[in-house]
Amino acid sequence: MSPKPADYGDTVTPEHALKYAIQHVHGGRVQLIEGAIEPLSLSWAHETVADILRRQLDPRAAELRCIIGSGDLDLPGSPNWYVPDLAVVPAAAAQGAGALRPDQTLLIVEVTSKADADTDRIVKRRRYAEYRAPLYLLVDRQQRALTLFAEPGQLGYTHITGPLPYGTPLHVPAPFGLDLDTSSW
Repeated sequence: MSPKPADYGDTVTPEHALKYAIQHVHGGRVQLIEGAIEPLSLSWAHETVADILRRQLDPRAAELRCIIGSGDLDLPGSPNWYVPDLAVVPAAAAQGAGALRPDQTLLIVEVTSKADADTDRIVKRRRYAEYRAPLYLLVDRQQRALTLFAEPGQLGYTHITGPLPYGTPLHVPAPFGLDLDTSSW
């Protein structure tokens, strides 16, 4: 019998076991979506949209002393461990963190793919609101539209902008206070 890893603990819940397992997957990154392990495989078209957004957000993120990345997000008490396409997080919170909670972000961005569009549209939207992510930007490549969800409440986000068709500028409120240019998509 092999010994338990030091960080595994004596009281192991199914949630902890699943989250431990996905953090130790070799050969690629995975997410845990409502208890199902889902590998990430992103197309270059998908990455292009994320890159365009990152470049527009970078100057303001730097002013806010934030970083933009796709690090792990833990949703404690649930069978979920997400890897967003982009998240803007305070640099101090990200320093040395293995995973953050959605409420520690300033903005989370998900860019849909054919395989996971409904997960981004429905499941993640609900969970990000539940876990108090202040802003959730959904870039729906299949619908060619953007939707910004703000002000998380008990029943989901209480302020929704969109869906706006590609080419329509999207205002991202405080602390960003900028308009995203979607004309090149």
